[in-house]
Amino acid sequence: MKLLLTLVLTLILNIGFSQNVDQYFEKIRNNEASLIAFFSQMPKGGDLHHHYSGAIYAESLLKRAIAENLYLNTETMMVEKEKPANGPWKQFSTLQSLGELEKYKLKIMQNWSIKDYNHVDYPSDKLFFESFDKFWSAADGHFAEGLLELKNRAVKENLSYIETQLSPVIFEMKSADLNRYNAQLRQLSANHNEKKIMLLLDSLYNTFQQRGAKGYAENFNNNFITKLHNMLKIDDDHFTMRYQDFVLRFMEPVDLFKNLVVNFISANSSPLVVGVNIVAPEDGEVSMNDYWLHMLMFKYCHSRFPDVKYTMHAGELTIGLVQPEELTWHINSAVYTAKANRIGHGVDIPYEENCYSLLRYMSQNKIPVEINLVSNEFILKVKDDRHPIMLYKEFGVPIVISTDDAGVLRTNMTEQYVLLAKRYKSISYADIKQFVYNSITYSFIKEDAVKKRLLKDLDYRFEVFESSLPLK
Repeated sequence: MKLLLTLVLTLILNIGFSQNVDQYFEKIRNNEASLIAFFSQMPKGGDLHHHYSGAIYAESLLKRAIAENLYLNTETMMVEKEKPANGPWKQFSTLQSLGELEKYKLKIMQNWSIKDYNHVDYPSDKLFFESFDKFWSAADGHFAEGLLELKNRAVKENLSYIETQLSPVIFEMKSADLNRYNAQLRQLSANHNEKKIMLLLDSLYNTFQQRGAKGYAENFNNNFITKLHNMLKIDDDHFTMRYQDFVLRFMEPVDLFKNLVVNFISANSSPLVVGVNIVAPEDGEVSMNDYWLHMLMFKYCHSRFPDVKYTMHAGELTIGLVQPEELTWHINSAVYTAKANRIGHGVDIPYEENCYSLLRYMSQNKIPVEINLVSNEFILKVKDDRHPIMLYKEFGVPIVISTDDAGVLRTNMTEQYVLLAKRYKSISYADIKQFVYNSITYSFIKEDAVKKRLLKDLDYRFEVFESSLPLK
Protein backbone atom coordinates (compact mmCIF):
# COMPACT_ATOMS: atom_id res chain seq x y z
CA MET A 1 0.00 0.00 0.00
CA LYS A 2 2.85 2.38 0.89
CA LEU A 3 4.51 1.70 -2.48
CA LEU A 4 1.24 2.33 -4.29
CA LEU A 5 0.74 5.65 -2.50
CA THR A 6 4.29 6.67 -3.36
CA LEU A 7 3.72 5.88 -7.03
CA VAL A 8 0.43 7.78 -7.10
CA LEU A 9 2.00 10.79 -5.36
CA THR A 10 4.92 10.77 -7.80
CA LEU A 11 2.52 10.63 -10.73
CA ILE A 12 0.50 13.56 -9.39
CA LEU A 13 3.64 15.60 -8.82
CA ASN A 14 4.94 14.83 -12.33
CA ILE A 15 1.61 15.80 -13.90
CA GLY A 16 1.60 19.02 -11.91
CA PHE A 17 5.17 19.77 -12.90
CA SER A 18 4.39 19.10 -16.56
CA GLN A 19 1.42 21.43 -16.40
CA ASN A 20 3.64 24.13 -14.90
CA VAL A 21 6.09 23.76 -17.81
CA ASP A 22 3.21 24.02 -20.29
CA GLN A 23 1.90 27.10 -18.54
CA TYR A 24 5.31 28.76 -18.53
CA PHE A 25 5.74 28.01 -22.23
CA GLU A 26 2.39 29.61 -23.05
CA LYS A 27 3.26 32.59 -20.87
CA ILE A 28 6.40 33.37 -22.89
CA ARG A 29 5.02 32.40 -26.28
CA ASN A 30 4.67 35.97 -27.55
CA ASN A 31 8.02 37.17 -26.23
CA GLU A 32 10.75 36.36 -28.71
CA ALA A 33 13.66 36.97 -26.34
CA SER A 34 12.13 34.61 -23.79
CA LEU A 35 11.54 32.01 -26.50
CA ILE A 36 15.15 32.26 -27.62
CA ALA A 37 16.34 31.67 -24.06
CA PHE A 38 13.89 28.77 -23.68
CA PHE A 39 14.80 26.99 -26.89
CA SER A 40 18.52 27.70 -26.61
CA GLN A 41 18.54 25.61 -23.45
CA MET A 42 15.96 23.03 -24.51
CA PRO A 43 17.41 19.72 -25.73
CA LYS A 44 16.76 19.44 -29.44
CA GLY A 45 17.57 15.83 -30.28
CA GLY A 46 18.69 15.45 -33.87
CA ASP A 47 18.97 17.46 -37.08
CA LEU A 48 17.93 14.99 -39.78
CA HIS A 49 17.79 17.30 -42.81
CA HIS A 50 21.31 18.67 -42.82
CA HIS A 51 23.62 19.52 -45.72
CA TYR A 52 27.26 19.62 -44.64
CA SER A 53 28.33 22.04 -47.37
CA GLY A 54 25.52 24.47 -46.50
CA ALA A 55 25.98 24.20 -42.75
CA ILE A 56 29.43 25.81 -42.53
CA TYR A 57 29.25 29.54 -41.85
CA ALA A 58 30.76 31.92 -44.42
CA GLU A 59 33.16 33.37 -41.84
CA SER A 60 34.94 30.01 -41.57
CA LEU A 61 35.04 29.53 -45.33
CA LEU A 62 36.45 33.02 -45.87
CA LYS A 63 39.23 32.42 -43.35
CA ARG A 64 40.23 29.27 -45.23
CA ALA A 65 40.13 31.04 -48.59
CA ILE A 66 42.45 33.76 -47.28
CA ALA A 67 44.77 31.28 -45.56
CA GLU A 68 45.09 29.22 -48.74
CA ASN A 69 45.48 32.36 -50.86
CA LEU A 70 42.77 31.29 -53.30
CA TYR A 71 41.83 33.24 -56.39
CA LEU A 72 38.74 35.46 -56.10
CA ASN A 73 36.60 36.54 -59.01
CA THR A 74 36.09 40.17 -58.06
CA GLU A 75 32.80 40.35 -59.95
CA THR A 76 31.03 37.12 -58.94
CA MET A 77 32.82 36.47 -55.59
CA MET A 78 33.57 32.89 -56.65
CA VAL A 79 36.86 31.39 -55.45
CA GLU A 80 39.08 28.84 -57.17
CA LYS A 81 42.27 27.06 -56.17
CA GLU A 82 43.86 27.59 -59.60
CA LYS A 83 43.57 30.79 -61.62
CA PRO A 84 41.04 30.36 -64.46
CA ALA A 85 42.05 31.50 -67.92
CA ASN A 86 39.48 34.26 -68.18
CA GLY A 87 37.89 36.74 -65.82
CA PRO A 88 38.90 39.29 -63.16
CA TRP A 89 40.67 36.88 -60.79
CA LYS A 90 42.95 38.10 -57.99
CA GLN A 91 44.63 36.20 -55.19
CA PHE A 92 43.73 37.19 -51.66
CA SER A 93 47.36 38.13 -51.00
CA THR A 94 47.15 40.62 -53.88
CA LEU A 95 43.94 42.10 -52.53
CA GLN A 96 45.62 42.42 -49.14
CA SER A 97 48.68 44.18 -50.54
CA LEU A 98 46.47 46.58 -52.50
CA GLY A 99 44.43 47.37 -49.40
CA GLU A 100 41.27 46.03 -51.07
CA LEU A 101 40.63 42.93 -48.99
CA GLU A 102 38.34 44.54 -46.44
CA LYS A 103 35.94 45.95 -49.03
CA TYR A 104 35.57 42.51 -50.59
CA LYS A 105 34.97 40.65 -47.33
CA LEU A 106 31.42 41.94 -46.96
CA LYS A 107 30.62 41.25 -50.62
CA ILE A 108 31.89 37.71 -50.20
CA MET A 109 29.75 37.14 -47.12
CA GLN A 110 26.72 38.46 -48.99
CA ASN A 111 27.34 36.09 -51.89
CA TRP A 112 28.24 33.02 -49.84
CA SER A 113 25.24 33.36 -47.51
CA ILE A 114 22.04 35.36 -47.11
CA LYS A 115 23.74 38.00 -44.97
CA ASP A 116 22.08 41.42 -45.43
CA TYR A 117 19.75 40.11 -48.16
CA ASN A 118 17.02 42.70 -48.77
CA HIS A 119 14.53 40.51 -50.68
CA VAL A 120 14.59 42.98 -53.59
CA ASP A 121 17.76 42.99 -55.68
CA TYR A 122 18.03 39.30 -56.62
CA PRO A 123 15.82 36.18 -56.56
CA SER A 124 16.28 34.49 -53.19
CA ASP A 125 16.27 30.96 -54.56
CA LYS A 126 18.97 31.82 -57.11
CA LEU A 127 21.14 33.49 -54.48
CA PHE A 128 20.81 30.44 -52.23
CA PHE A 129 21.65 27.77 -54.79
CA GLU A 130 24.38 29.78 -56.53
CA SER A 131 26.25 30.32 -53.27
CA PHE A 132 27.48 26.73 -53.12
CA ASP A 133 29.51 26.90 -56.34
CA LYS A 134 30.99 30.22 -55.25
CA PHE A 135 32.49 28.97 -51.98
CA TRP A 136 33.03 25.29 -52.69
CA SER A 137 36.76 25.58 -53.40
CA ALA A 138 37.18 27.01 -49.90
CA ALA A 139 35.25 24.11 -48.37
CA ASP A 140 36.69 21.26 -50.43
CA GLY A 141 39.38 19.32 -48.63
CA HIS A 142 38.49 20.72 -45.20
CA PHE A 143 36.02 18.12 -44.00
CA ALA A 144 37.83 17.63 -40.69
CA GLU A 145 37.66 21.30 -39.70
CA GLY A 146 34.08 21.51 -40.92
CA LEU A 147 32.83 18.49 -39.01
CA LEU A 148 34.44 19.71 -35.79
CA GLU A 149 32.87 23.14 -36.26
CA LEU A 150 29.45 21.53 -36.69
CA LYS A 151 29.92 19.24 -33.71
CA ASN A 152 31.05 22.01 -31.38
CA ARG A 153 28.16 24.24 -32.41
CA ALA A 154 25.69 21.40 -31.96
CA VAL A 155 26.93 20.58 -28.47
CA LYS A 156 26.63 24.22 -27.41
CA GLU A 157 23.11 24.30 -28.80
CA ASN A 158 22.00 21.15 -26.92
CA LEU A 159 21.73 19.15 -30.12
CA SER A 160 22.76 15.56 -29.59
CA TYR A 161 22.68 14.10 -33.11
CA ILE A 162 23.28 15.18 -36.71
CA GLU A 163 22.55 13.09 -39.79
CA THR A 164 24.48 15.02 -42.40
CA GLN A 165 24.69 14.76 -46.16
CA LEU A 166 28.46 14.89 -46.24
CA SER A 167 29.55 13.81 -49.70
CA PRO A 168 28.48 11.66 -52.63
CA VAL A 169 30.57 8.55 -53.15
CA ILE A 170 33.37 9.31 -55.61
CA PHE A 171 32.73 6.81 -58.40
CA GLU A 172 35.18 7.37 -61.24
CA MET A 173 34.22 4.31 -63.24
CA LYS A 174 34.27 4.97 -66.99
CA SER A 175 30.77 4.77 -68.40
CA ALA A 176 30.77 6.97 -71.51
CA ASP A 177 29.94 3.93 -73.62
CA LEU A 178 26.67 3.62 -71.70
CA ASN A 179 25.48 7.16 -72.41
CA ARG A 180 23.53 5.90 -75.41
CA TYR A 181 20.98 4.63 -72.88
CA ASN A 182 20.14 8.14 -71.67
CA ALA A 183 17.76 8.89 -74.52
CA GLN A 184 16.25 5.42 -74.28
CA LEU A 185 15.56 5.77 -70.56
CA ARG A 186 13.96 9.17 -71.07
CA GLN A 187 11.77 7.92 -73.91
CA LEU A 188 10.61 4.95 -71.84
CA SER A 189 9.89 7.35 -68.99
CA ALA A 190 7.88 9.63 -71.28
CA ASN A 191 5.85 6.56 -72.27
CA HIS A 192 5.54 5.50 -68.62
CA ASN A 193 6.93 2.09 -69.50
CA GLU A 194 8.06 1.00 -66.04
CA LYS A 195 8.65 -2.63 -66.99
CA LYS A 196 11.19 -1.86 -69.72
CA ILE A 197 12.86 0.80 -67.56
CA MET A 198 13.41 -1.76 -64.81
CA LEU A 199 14.89 -4.25 -67.30
CA LEU A 200 17.28 -1.61 -68.60
CA LEU A 201 18.25 -0.56 -65.07
CA ASP A 202 18.92 -4.20 -64.26
CA SER A 203 21.33 -4.44 -67.20
CA LEU A 204 23.09 -1.23 -66.14
CA TYR A 205 23.29 -2.42 -62.54
CA ASN A 206 25.07 -5.61 -63.57
CA THR A 207 27.49 -3.61 -65.70
CA PHE A 208 28.31 -1.29 -62.80
CA GLN A 209 28.95 -4.30 -60.56
CA GLN A 210 31.31 -5.79 -63.12
CA ARG A 211 33.19 -2.50 -63.32
CA GLY A 212 33.93 -2.30 -59.61
CA ALA A 213 31.06 -0.44 -57.94
CA LYS A 214 31.50 -2.38 -54.70
CA GLY A 215 35.19 -1.49 -54.50
CA TYR A 216 34.49 2.22 -54.88
CA ALA A 217 31.86 2.06 -52.13
CA GLU A 218 34.15 0.19 -49.75
CA ASN A 219 37.01 2.60 -50.39
CA PHE A 220 34.73 5.57 -49.68
CA ASN A 221 33.42 3.99 -46.48
CA ASN A 222 36.77 2.85 -45.11
CA ASN A 223 39.19 5.53 -46.29
CA PHE A 224 36.97 8.57 -46.05
CA ILE A 225 33.94 8.22 -43.77
CA THR A 226 35.22 5.78 -41.15
CA LYS A 227 38.76 7.17 -41.14
CA LEU A 228 37.57 10.76 -40.73
CA HIS A 229 34.89 9.90 -38.16
CA ASN A 230 37.25 7.91 -35.96
CA MET A 231 40.21 10.28 -36.31
CA LEU A 232 38.09 13.21 -35.13
CA LYS A 233 36.46 11.19 -32.34
CA ILE A 234 33.10 12.57 -33.48
CA ASP A 235 30.98 10.32 -31.26
CA ASP A 236 31.19 10.80 -27.52
CA ASP A 237 28.93 10.94 -24.47
CA HIS A 238 27.41 14.25 -25.60
CA PHE A 239 27.10 13.90 -29.35
CA THR A 240 26.62 11.42 -32.22
CA MET A 241 26.87 11.86 -35.97
CA ARG A 242 25.90 9.67 -38.93
CA TYR A 243 26.10 10.26 -42.67
CA GLN A 244 23.89 10.17 -45.75
CA ASP A 245 25.18 9.59 -49.27
CA PHE A 246 23.44 11.55 -52.01
CA VAL A 247 23.06 11.96 -55.75
CA LEU A 248 22.53 15.14 -57.77
CA ARG A 249 19.21 15.20 -59.59
CA PHE A 250 20.48 17.34 -62.51
CA MET A 251 22.77 14.56 -63.77
CA GLU A 252 22.15 12.54 -66.92
CA PRO A 253 20.18 9.33 -66.21
CA VAL A 254 23.02 6.82 -66.60
CA ASP A 255 25.41 8.88 -64.47
CA LEU A 256 22.78 9.45 -61.79
CA PHE A 257 21.88 5.77 -61.65
CA LYS A 258 25.56 4.81 -61.54
CA ASN A 259 26.06 7.05 -58.53
CA LEU A 260 22.84 5.90 -56.91
CA VAL A 261 23.89 2.27 -57.13
CA VAL A 262 27.27 2.87 -55.51
CA ASN A 263 25.62 5.02 -52.82
CA PHE A 264 23.21 2.22 -51.96
CA ILE A 265 26.13 -0.22 -51.78
CA SER A 266 27.93 2.22 -49.48
CA ALA A 267 24.91 2.65 -47.20
CA ASN A 268 24.33 -1.09 -47.15
CA SER A 269 27.81 -1.88 -45.90
CA SER A 270 28.68 0.71 -43.25
CA PRO A 271 27.22 1.39 -39.79
CA LEU A 272 28.14 5.07 -40.22
CA VAL A 273 26.55 5.60 -43.63
CA VAL A 274 22.91 5.28 -42.68
CA GLY A 275 20.98 6.45 -45.73
CA VAL A 276 20.76 7.88 -49.23
CA ASN A 277 19.26 11.14 -50.51
CA ILE A 278 18.72 13.06 -53.76
CA VAL A 279 19.51 16.78 -53.82
CA ALA A 280 19.65 19.92 -56.03
CA PRO A 281 16.82 22.28 -57.04
CA GLU A 282 13.67 20.29 -57.61
CA ASP A 283 12.36 22.84 -60.11
CA GLY A 284 15.37 22.51 -62.43
CA GLU A 285 14.66 21.43 -65.99
CA VAL A 286 16.35 18.03 -65.70
CA SER A 287 14.96 17.50 -62.20
CA MET A 288 11.41 18.06 -63.41
CA ASN A 289 11.70 16.09 -66.65
CA ASP A 290 13.41 13.08 -65.04
CA TYR A 291 11.63 13.10 -61.68
CA TRP A 292 9.53 9.96 -62.22
CA LEU A 293 12.54 8.17 -63.72
CA HIS A 294 14.51 9.02 -60.57
CA MET A 295 11.75 7.53 -58.43
CA LEU A 296 11.97 4.28 -60.40
CA MET A 297 15.74 4.24 -59.87
CA PHE A 298 15.20 4.43 -56.12
CA LYS A 299 12.56 1.72 -56.38
CA TYR A 300 15.01 -0.50 -58.26
CA CYS A 301 17.83 0.05 -55.75
CA HIS A 302 15.41 -0.70 -52.92
CA SER A 303 14.68 -4.06 -54.53
CA ARG A 304 18.42 -4.80 -54.48
CA PHE A 305 19.12 -3.34 -51.03
CA PRO A 306 15.89 -3.55 -49.01
CA ASP A 307 17.59 -2.66 -45.72
CA VAL A 308 18.95 0.70 -46.91
CA LYS A 309 16.94 3.70 -45.70
CA TYR A 310 16.47 6.77 -47.83
CA THR A 311 14.89 10.18 -47.51
CA MET A 312 14.05 12.35 -50.47
CA HIS A 313 13.77 16.06 -51.19
CA ALA A 314 10.21 16.03 -52.49
CA GLY A 315 7.65 18.78 -52.86
CA GLU A 316 10.16 21.61 -52.34
CA LEU A 317 7.94 23.54 -54.72
CA THR A 318 5.20 26.14 -54.56
CA ILE A 319 2.76 27.96 -56.81
CA GLY A 320 4.51 30.23 -59.30
CA LEU A 321 7.79 28.30 -59.18
CA VAL A 322 6.53 25.64 -61.62
CA GLN A 323 3.36 25.08 -63.63
CA PRO A 324 0.38 24.27 -61.36
CA GLU A 325 -0.02 20.69 -62.59
CA GLU A 326 3.58 19.95 -61.59
CA LEU A 327 2.67 20.54 -57.94
CA THR A 328 0.32 17.57 -57.86
CA TRP A 329 2.49 14.49 -57.90
CA HIS A 330 6.05 14.74 -56.58
CA ILE A 331 5.37 13.69 -52.98
CA ASN A 332 2.92 11.07 -54.22
CA SER A 333 5.63 9.60 -56.41
CA ALA A 334 8.28 9.74 -53.69
CA VAL A 335 5.98 7.94 -51.24
CA TYR A 336 4.11 5.45 -53.42
CA THR A 337 6.62 4.75 -56.20
CA ALA A 338 10.04 5.27 -54.62
CA LYS A 339 8.88 4.13 -51.15
CA ALA A 340 10.83 6.85 -49.33
CA ASN A 341 11.31 6.36 -45.58
CA ARG A 342 11.16 10.12 -44.92
CA ILE A 343 10.18 13.17 -46.96
CA GLY A 344 12.32 16.30 -46.96
CA HIS A 345 10.46 19.64 -47.14
CA GLY A 346 7.12 18.35 -48.47
CA VAL A 347 5.91 21.93 -48.96
CA ASP A 348 3.60 21.31 -51.92
CA ILE A 349 1.45 18.74 -50.06
CA PRO A 350 -1.73 20.89 -50.23
CA TYR A 351 -1.51 20.82 -54.03
CA GLU A 352 -0.82 17.07 -54.29
CA GLU A 353 -3.47 14.91 -55.92
CA ASN A 354 -5.60 13.13 -53.30
CA CYS A 355 -3.54 14.84 -50.59
CA TYR A 356 -5.80 13.63 -47.76
CA SER A 357 -5.24 10.00 -48.75
CA LEU A 358 -1.53 10.68 -49.09
CA LEU A 359 -1.39 12.28 -45.63
CA ARG A 360 -3.26 9.35 -44.09
CA TYR A 361 -0.87 6.93 -45.76
CA MET A 362 2.15 8.81 -44.44
CA SER A 363 0.61 8.83 -40.97
CA GLN A 364 -0.32 5.15 -40.96
CA ASN A 365 3.05 4.06 -42.32
CA LYS A 366 5.07 6.40 -40.10
CA ILE A 367 6.70 8.32 -42.93
CA PRO A 368 7.94 11.53 -41.28
CA VAL A 369 8.24 14.91 -42.92
CA GLU A 370 11.38 16.98 -42.33
CA ILE A 371 10.22 20.55 -41.72
CA ASN A 372 12.67 23.39 -42.52
CA LEU A 373 10.94 26.66 -41.65
CA VAL A 374 13.74 29.16 -42.32
CA SER A 375 14.71 27.44 -45.56
CA ASN A 376 11.14 27.27 -46.87
CA GLU A 377 10.58 30.93 -46.08
CA PHE A 378 13.76 32.15 -47.78
CA ILE A 379 13.83 29.91 -50.85
CA LEU A 380 10.12 29.41 -51.52
CA LYS A 381 8.53 32.41 -49.72
CA VAL A 382 6.34 29.92 -47.86
CA LYS A 383 5.67 30.74 -44.21
CA ASP A 384 2.94 31.23 -41.60
CA ASP A 385 -0.32 29.54 -42.58
CA ARG A 386 0.87 28.97 -46.17
CA HIS A 387 3.26 26.43 -44.72
CA PRO A 388 1.66 22.97 -44.46
CA ILE A 389 3.07 22.00 -41.07
CA MET A 390 -0.37 22.18 -39.45
CA LEU A 391 -1.82 20.02 -42.21
CA TYR A 392 0.78 17.35 -41.49
CA LYS A 393 0.08 17.64 -37.77
CA GLU A 394 -3.69 17.40 -38.26
CA PHE A 395 -3.30 14.08 -40.04
CA GLY A 396 -0.81 12.70 -37.54
CA VAL A 397 2.19 12.60 -39.87
CA PRO A 398 5.37 12.40 -37.74
CA ILE A 399 7.17 15.74 -37.82
CA VAL A 400 10.86 16.45 -37.33
CA ILE A 401 12.34 19.95 -37.24
CA SER A 402 15.57 20.58 -39.17
CA THR A 403 17.87 23.38 -40.31
CA ASP A 404 18.60 22.36 -43.94
CA ASP A 405 21.59 24.70 -44.59
CA ALA A 406 22.27 26.63 -41.41
CA GLY A 407 25.46 28.30 -42.64
CA VAL A 408 24.14 29.69 -45.90
CA LEU A 409 20.83 30.63 -44.24
CA ARG A 410 22.63 32.04 -41.17
CA THR A 411 20.33 30.22 -38.79
CA ASN A 412 20.43 27.45 -36.21
CA MET A 413 18.10 24.89 -34.69
CA THR A 414 16.99 27.28 -31.96
CA GLU A 415 15.56 29.69 -34.53
CA GLN A 416 13.51 26.90 -36.12
CA TYR A 417 11.79 26.26 -32.80
CA VAL A 418 11.30 29.95 -32.06
CA LEU A 419 9.50 30.39 -35.37
CA LEU A 420 7.50 27.24 -34.69
CA ALA A 421 6.27 28.57 -31.35
CA LYS A 422 5.57 32.09 -32.60
CA ARG A 423 3.74 31.16 -35.78
CA TYR A 424 1.71 28.11 -34.81
CA LYS A 425 -0.07 28.83 -31.55
CA SER A 426 -1.91 25.51 -31.39
CA ILE A 427 1.38 23.59 -31.29
CA SER A 428 1.93 22.91 -27.61
CA TYR A 429 5.08 22.29 -25.64
CA ALA A 430 4.11 18.61 -25.55
CA ASP A 431 3.95 18.63 -29.37
CA ILE A 432 7.36 20.26 -29.60
CA LYS A 433 8.81 17.74 -27.19
CA GLN A 434 7.39 14.98 -29.39
CA PHE A 435 9.03 16.51 -32.45
CA VAL A 436 12.35 16.38 -30.61
CA TYR A 437 11.90 12.71 -29.73
CA ASN A 438 10.83 12.02 -33.33
CA SER A 439 14.21 13.27 -34.50
CA ILE A 440 15.87 10.34 -32.78
CA THR A 441 13.10 7.77 -33.23
CA TYR A 442 12.93 8.32 -37.00
CA SER A 443 16.65 8.77 -37.52
CA PHE A 444 18.35 6.19 -39.71
CA ILE A 445 20.77 5.13 -36.97
CA LYS A 446 21.41 1.43 -37.51
CA GLU A 447 22.59 0.38 -34.06
CA ASP A 448 19.63 -0.13 -31.71
CA ALA A 449 21.88 0.44 -28.72
CA VAL A 450 22.94 3.87 -30.00
CA LYS A 451 19.36 4.95 -30.66
CA LYS A 452 18.23 3.74 -27.24
CA ARG A 453 21.12 5.58 -25.60
CA LEU A 454 20.20 8.82 -27.37
CA LEU A 455 16.55 8.48 -26.35
CA LYS A 456 17.54 7.81 -22.75
CA ASP A 457 19.87 10.78 -22.88
CA LEU A 458 16.97 12.93 -24.09
CA ASP A 459 14.95 11.85 -21.05
CA TYR A 460 17.74 13.05 -18.79
CA ARG A 461 18.32 16.29 -20.73
CA PHE A 462 14.63 17.21 -20.58
CA GLU A 463 14.51 16.46 -16.87
CA VAL A 464 17.45 18.80 -16.26
CA PHE A 465 16.07 21.46 -18.61
CA GLU A 466 12.57 21.49 -17.18
CA SER A 467 13.85 21.63 -13.63
CA SER A 468 15.88 24.73 -14.52
CA LEU A 469 12.88 26.75 -15.68
CA PRO A 470 11.63 29.65 -13.50
CA LEU A 471 8.37 27.93 -12.59
CA LYS A 472 6.13 29.21 -9.81
